[in-house]
This record gives sequence, structure tokens and C-alpha cells, in this order.
Amino acid sequence: MMRLRPSLAVLLLPASLAAVLAPVAVRAAQSPSEQGTSQTPATSTAAAGSSTAAAGTTSAQTFWVSNPVTPVDAGFRLMYQLKFADARAQFTAWEQQHPDDPLGYSAEAASYLFQEFYLQGILTSEFFLDDKRLLGGIEGSPDKDLGNSFHRAVDLAQKVGQERLARDPRDVQGLLALTMTNGMLADYSSLIEKKQLATLHLLGQSEEFANRLLAVDSTAGDAYVALGVSNYILSCLPGFKRFILRIGGVHGDKSVGMHQLELAVAQGHYLQPYAQLLLALTSLREKRPQRAQALLAGLVSEFPENPLFRRELDKLGALSAPK
Repeated sequence: MMRLRPSLAVLLLPASLAAVLAPVAVRAAQSPSEQGTSQTPATSTAAAGSSTAAAGTTSAQTFWVSNPVTPVDAGFRLMYQLKFADARAQFTAWEQQHPDDPLGYSAEAASYLFQEFYLQGILTSEFFLDDKRLLGGIEGSPDKDLGNSFHRAVDLAQKVGQERLARDPRDVQGLLALTMTNGMLADYSSLIEKKQLATLHLLGQSEEFANRLLAVDSTAGDAYVALGVSNYILSCLPGFKRFILRIGGVHGDKSVGMHQLELAVAQGHYLQPYAQLLLALTSLREKRPQRAQALLAGLVSEFPENPLFRRELDKLGALSAPK
């Protein structure tokens, strides 16, 4: 069977889908020098580091979780305890002190998204084990105020991040902000707004910035969250959709996605607990309950005030209990 060049394959797709896939397919067709960065860090590191990451369970918790260093660290800890207003107070304090740092705005956006996910029951085993919901989005209506606040914070983060990258294309804070915000926009588009075509474009944007970030800083483990989620979700799509996307030069790899989430758990910072929860839920989908249990137990130990983590661990224990 003839292998089509991605840029040509897009021409065979319906116009609406081709418009979304074109930027992603062009990047897939480009050489590393044409892209301005190598794609190597996200793929080869994932393969090389997967065995090391897989060996870790709760020991992968990062330093800041128990010992916050900055208001942003403290805010993320509060967010993972579901204390959203307190978390945002820390993030806005950082924004006021450092208006030229996009991280504060990115963190604030994350708090709105995490709160919406919590309210909608997205970060639960019931949601993740239901293909219709995981791939099709929520059944109810989102909170409009949370949505508006989320988009406002994302816009600010991207504006400041792009300004920093205009001055220095290798700016780590700018690359991290664009990685995080495009990944969050993809999540919101897919799971909350249920705009699947727009999601593909945003996933491509997030992957691009994640790879650029890893090319500059190979220790930036938070970048692996965007890469892992993209690879895993795309690989879960129905066969006919995966076939169409592959023609357009877009494809996911479930095993690579899992490895990348393992790396995010082992090396991540702000998003490490989030990656740990995602890896636990995807492990349940892949029928690896012991791995899921170890990951959830670590989250419960670190964040005992979060009822979500405890409920998920208790459900898993009830399922494994002898009848």
C-alpha cells in the first residue's frame, strides 16, 4: 500500500477536518531542522526512561508538594486539596508580584479547569472507563463563570508567554505556559465543549510546545503530561477515526502515551499529582489495578483532605475485595 505524504493526505479529507489537521500534518512532514526543534526528547526519552519510571510508585512525589517554595507551589498544593479559592489567592499574588511571568496565569487557569473537572466528575473511574464519556465529553452543562474565568486566564498566560518567546524562543517559562495552556484548552474543548475537531488542532499545538520545551530543558517533566494525554486519547479513538487521522499524518500510540505519563509522574513538578491521577485512571482502563492502587494510595497519603482521591482508592479496594 502506498504511503501518502501527510501534506497530500490531508487533501483527501473533508474540508472541515483538513483545516484542523493541516498544521499538525505539516509539522509531521517537516524535518527537525525545519521545525526549529527536534522531536527526539519526547519520544526517545520516553522509551529509554519508561522502565525507570514504571519502577516508581509513591516515591516519585516532588519536593514542593510537602514543602511549597513559592506562592505558585503553595497554590498547586491547595488546588490538589480542592481548596480552589485559596489556591487562586496564591496564584493572583504571584501574578501581582511577577506580571511578566506567564506561570501565574497558567496556574490560575489550571485551577478553574481542575474545579470544573471535579464538579463534572471527569477525574473518576466511572468517567474514564466509559468510552462514550471519555471520548465524547460531559453529559451536563458546564459552569459558565468558571469557563469565562478559565479562558480569561488562558488568554493572559498565552499573551505573556508569547511576548517572552518573541524575545527569546528558548524561554522556558514561555514554553511551559504555552504547553500547559494549549493542553488545557484541548481538554476543555474535548471534554467540556465537545468540539472534537478543534481539539485536534489544540493537541497539535500543545505537542509542538512540549517538544520545544523538552529540547531546551530535558528535565521539564510537566511537558510529558500533554504528550502522554495526546498519545493515549488519540489511540483510544474508534478504528475508523484512527485510520482517517493516520492518513492525515496524525496518530496516537497508547504504550508511548502511558510511558510519557510515567515520566510525568517521575519527573513532573506542578502537574505531577495530576499526572499521577491520570496514570492511575488509565492504568484501570488497561486492567492494571495494582499500579492504579499504588498511585492512588500515594495521592491519598499526600493529600488526605481530598475526598476524590480517597473515594477512587476505596472503590478500587472494594472491587478487589474477596466476595
